[in-house]
Amino acid sequence: MNAEPGKTKKTAKRRILCVTSNFPRWAGDSTTPFVLHLAQDLQEYGWTVDVLAPHAPGAAKKEELGGVSVKRFRYFWPEASENICYQGGALVNLRKSKVTALKLPFLIVAEWLAVCRLLLSRNYDAAHFHWILPQGFVGAVSAKLLGIPYVVTVHGGDVFALRGRILLQFKRIAISAANTVTANSSATEKAVLKIHGAPKELRRIPMGVSVRDVAKQSKEVRAIRGQYRRGKGPLLAFIGRLVEEKGCADFIEAVSILKSELPEVSAIIIGEGQDREAMEGLATQLGLANRICFTGWVQPDKVLEHLAAADIFIGPSRTSVDGWVEAQGLTFIEAMVARTPVIATRVGGIVDSVVDGQTGLLVDERSPSQIAAAVLRILRNDELRANIVEAGLAHAVDRFSRSASATAFSSLFSHLIAKQGGYEDERR
Repeated sequence: MNAEPGKTKKTAKRRILCVTSNFPRWAGDSTTPFVLHLAQDLQEYGWTVDVLAPHAPGAAKKEELGGVSVKRFRYFWPEASENICYQGGALVNLRKSKVTALKLPFLIVAEWLAVCRLLLSRNYDAAHFHWILPQGFVGAVSAKLLGIPYVVTVHGGDVFALRGRILLQFKRIAISAANTVTANSSATEKAVLKIHGAPKELRRIPMGVSVRDVAKQSKEVRAIRGQYRRGKGPLLAFIGRLVEEKGCADFIEAVSILKSELPEVSAIIIGEGQDREAMEGLATQLGLANRICFTGWVQPDKVLEHLAAADIFIGPSRTSVDGWVEAQGLTFIEAMVARTPVIATRVGGIVDSVVDGQTGLLVDERSPSQIAAAVLRILRNDELRANIVEAGLAHAVDRFSRSASATAFSSLFSHLIAKQGGYEDERR
């Protein structure tokens, strides 16, 4: 392909600005690291990724985390008041505190200024905004105006929750202005189409998980199992934020139902959140204090070992009062990688990974009795359990690996840069 006469053909720098409101605040943080993992994986594909995220108390304003350059913008003072994001997620924090919600305009303006400052440097070939609001809207009034191609990735809470006529208009602006919108599941994709029937380009690209092999009989896995298992009974696991919509209460009530059939059943609840005290109180009330261990968060690189130590992973997600549902659910896929059978509720994007009777068992939301029945079904049917484990692992590796996700995003960014004009698509 020849450059036009009198013009010099430019070569893409392969540099992306990633803007997100959810990112580890420091190494080993409990904040889910899927945006960090995607940035790391894209760098393996030859991209340079800079991340911009909101500041949080105790976090560095500028650092390199896991090989990725990270900048965190201040949006409120004193530092302790920067509490919109993290610790359960922005949606939960905004819902629980009107005072916190009043700070949201400050976050949006500060994010917009920080994005404009970075994009005006002209060091970036493309930008990636995670979540429609506020990041996607910020993209519409920054990258769009500056002529920089950009992608908006929808993770679920931004389309299922944040309802209202005014917010709907902001969502439509964010979706229509983006060069490409990606959705992490079929449920999220449908929600995007319901808001805006004709985005320029809509692709379904799930977030990926690590598919490293974890041996069920490794010394570390056996040590975890020995620490939490009661006698010779089954060990059940829950991992997630301890907030109402994750359904931890249904998990606890299911354990209570099971104790008559399984006298030595035990469980671990891994996670933190605003409802931890209430969940511990429920476990005590039901006489389960010696059966259920609340571990808090574990190191991200130890999650697979904890999942492998369990006999069954249970994710009883609920639809929240503001309409939020589980858009994808990476922990379900991680459990499949760990070769642990999965029981989940049939809501949102969970059904993309948990296919009832094939890669796991599905139950109705808010139904502890169905969860208990599903546990007994798996424990009493060795053939079903083996088939679920085998099919789940294959499904996770084939469709939901970090490699598959990074390959799709790398191809998308190459396509956008080439389409923008003036840049050579290096993949040709």
